[in-house]
Amino acid sequence: MSAPSPRSIPGARPIDGRVRTAVVGTGNIARFHAQALLDLPQRAELVAAVDIVPEALNAFRELHAIPNGYTELAEMLTEQRPDLVHVCTPPGAHRTQVEACLAAGASVLVEKPPALSLAETEKMAAAEGGANGPWMATVFQHRFGSGVRRVRALMDSGVLGRPLVAACHTTWFRPQEYFDVPWRGRWETEGGGPTMGHGIHQMDLLLALLGEWTEVSAIARRQARDVETEDLSVARVDFANGAVASVVNSLLSPQEESRIRIDFERATVELVHLYGYGDDDWRITPAPGFEEEVLAAWRAGEHGVNSGHHAQIVQVLDALREGIAPPVTSTDTLNTMRLVAGVYASSFEGRPITPAELGPESAFHDRMGKGRSL
Repeated sequence: MSAPSPRSIPGARPIDGRVRTAVVGTGNIARFHAQALLDLPQRAELVAAVDIVPEALNAFRELHAIPNGYTELAEMLTEQRPDLVHVCTPPGAHRTQVEACLAAGASVLVEKPPALSLAETEKMAAAEGGANGPWMATVFQHRFGSGVRRVRALMDSGVLGRPLVAACHTTWFRPQEYFDVPWRGRWETEGGGPTMGHGIHQMDLLLALLGEWTEVSAIARRQARDVETEDLSVARVDFANGAVASVVNSLLSPQEESRIRIDFERATVELVHLYGYGDDDWRITPAPGFEEEVLAAWRAGEHGVNSGHHAQIVQVLDALREGIAPPVTSTDTLNTMRLVAGVYASSFEGRPITPAELGPESAFHDRMGKGRSL
């Protein structure tokens, strides 16, 4: 038998042709992944789905016309040898599944939160294959709309001036019935409450815009829901560039919205949406004396791409085809997970926390809050 060609070896770079993809977990979020892949037939081939529940697996395969189905991840990896696996299972299963995919030579796009702790995330990152892959990327899709890239370009050009003060609010509503799913609202299986599983998207977007954080002071409380974790957290976050932000994560807010506002020296930039944004969800307000320059740069910036799974998956596929690490990288992911851990550490210890305090010696490195009472 002749040796397989580089294209047929999972993990080989670059990929010449379509990226062979598989989806693990067939719940609600997996639909967004499958649909994005099916909408990109020139870039991707969806070859398999995996779920431990045969009925759910069969329904998902039929809905998306997926040719192969498996109840065991290892069997799928051996038989299909995908280039990319989309891990869409509950958070408690992510680490072992991601590591299995990487060991088999397949890159991974894992849903948020990527793991239950910093320690788990670091182990997943360590399982990557280095410069030639395979790699782990995390679904933080709000980084990929044209609005945030337009803001980032204006920041880099100096048009906006220094960032001074920011707000990052994820104020959503989840009734008690939402938590009746056995793995929700528990440290052991979800890793945390809205700080970990809901507001993490907005927090990641804030970090994508403002960069390195230096200190966080926070509270986390269980205000109204019968859960182990928090249902509310409030934090102050300091950044290396001098900016300071308020961060609110709530599942108790009947008027739901996701909001980021940054006041720069020369303009206020604000994004208000719920689960995804388009260009019309952004607003810019120039400071007096800077109207012409700011508005001209804003109008000339990138437009036309909504945030969402599709926008990120396009870039993940293109990166793999080019033989480079796909976004969002494990380094970016660890920065965001470190801030989440900092919120919990500050809340439970009742003091400000810096990134340097969240290393292996910290109790919050191995778990966000398990075993502690709010």
